[in-house]
Amino acid sequence: MSLASSIYNTVMRKNYAFVGVIFAGAFGADIAFDVYAQRFWDWKNQGRQWKDIRHKYALSSDEE
Repeated sequence: MSLASSIYNTVMRKNYAFVGVIFAGAFGADIAFDVYAQRFWDWKNQGRQWKDIRHKYALSSDEE
């Protein structure tokens, strides 16, 4: 029995398993896209975001 045959018998033949694999794949792809998009955004806008310049404008607890 080949690998492709065993994958087919495990995932594709049963509808609930196929739908589960589709949902898990979509969920994982969504998380991966969000993580990498956020990293790219932070990389391209480094030094211009509030988290990078907060120390210049925000008062510390001693100054309040």
